Amino acid sequence: MIGTAPIEEAVAEENPEDFGQGPPAPPEDPPADGDGPRPESEGDSPRPVVGNGYIGIAVFLGAEAMFFAGLIGAFLVFRYGSQIWPPPFQPRLPLGITSVNTAVLLLSAWTMVRASTAWKCGNRPQSVRYLLLTSVLGLVFLVVQGSEWARLIHFGLTISSGVYGGTFYTLIGFHGLHVLGAVVWLISVFFVLRNAPFGSRSRTRLELCAIYWYFVVGLWPVLFGLVYLS
Repeated sequence: MIGTAPIEEAVAEENPEDFGQGPPAPPEDPPADGDGPRPESEGDSPRPVVGNGYIGIAVFLGAEAMFFAGLIGAFLVFRYGSQIWPPPFQPRLPLGITSVNTAVLLLSAWTMVRASTAWKCGNRPQSVRYLLLTSVLGLVFLVVQGSEWARLIHFGLTISSGVYGGTFYTLIGFHGLHVLGAVVWLISVFFVLRNAPFGSRSRTRLELCAIYWYFVVGLWPVLFGLVYLS
């Protein structure tokens, strides 16, 4: 019995099927019709052509454009439905200072472009510097607007003083709220990008903020022409 053990081991090595130790089965080919599991590989997962953030900001700005289109439509109805505009005994809007304020807001669009370009080129100090300057210009615009509103209210133009005051504060006021929200977004992105690594996530965060800022800046000349120059 002792002498037969090596013989049995040799037979087991030559015929492993007889002892239940066959070689591993070859991997199955993936089904041809595309059903069933497929072997995963690094390049199989398709990347979206447009990121979810860009789709979200596009939908949001589309809704915002429709919202302001409704406000502008209501303003035009009241504006061209009135025989005299602005109504008598109502204070006139400050055209000179608002024109300068418009130039300040338009300048902030250029600084936003410089901030985005500097980040794409890998220049962090210049990017955050222009981003901070954009935020400051936006705050200057809001402060000037607020001071002019205070003067208009002091001279008797309030939201309850008639259609003229109601449409003015509604249309310009909602734009001011959007500028305020954009400034808050700019400041938050500024603090994030000061230490954030260069990459697709940081670039996307900056680009989405820039898109929204371009929207609020581009909307203002339309409102300025309709409300202040009509």
